[in-house]
Amino acid sequence: MSARTETPVPAHLDEQIVTQAISPSKDVDGFHFVNIGKLTSGNTDDAFVPCTPAGCMLMIEKHLGKDLSGKSAVVIGRSNIVGKPMASLLLQQNATVTVSHSRTSDLPQVVRQADIVVAAVGRPNMVRGDWIKPGAVVIDVGINPLEVTEGSEKKYKLTGDVAYDEVCDVAAAATPVPGGVGPMTIVMLMANTLRAARLSAGLGPA
Repeated sequence: MSARTETPVPAHLDEQIVTQAISPSKDVDGFHFVNIGKLTSGNTDDAFVPCTPAGCMLMIEKHLGKDLSGKSAVVIGRSNIVGKPMASLLLQQNATVTVSHSRTSDLPQVVRQADIVVAAVGRPNMVRGDWIKPGAVVIDVGINPLEVTEGSEKKYKLTGDVAYDEVCDVAAAATPVPGGVGPMTIVMLMANTLRAARLSAGLGPA
């Protein structure tokens, strides 16, 4: 059985068998080994990039431009769905990239060096304001349910991996949860679907 990731495949099924059974030309999530290989090698003309990292890159480019030469980026998280493809995309734009995770030694100090921080580790409010370099761009990919009490009633709210209010006091830009990366992921899924249709019809990528 292969390692579990963040996909909704039921626990009794092997994710790898399911994802690799999909034709690479219809793999709009970008999980097939063919698309992963094309992304890693930088040959993305006819590949599908995973939707969340692709959306994150658009937001980063909005603030910093497409050429990230001289910028230091830290990706917190090493998943196949976000962390690893995110690092590949940042490298393609000439950023200097560090992939870190929950076991990284002195993680706060590592993050403090970054002009770009992408948090995708799945730990609520882990990244604090004093971790962030002034003027950095912070992208929060985390979606964590937290139990809160309102009056006598217990409810759940979503929070990210980043302590948003603290980080906003330091960063040049930061994404909220919910309402940040999530909608961009949906947009990129639709863009990949359109791209697949165009390629299938021989029209070339949009």
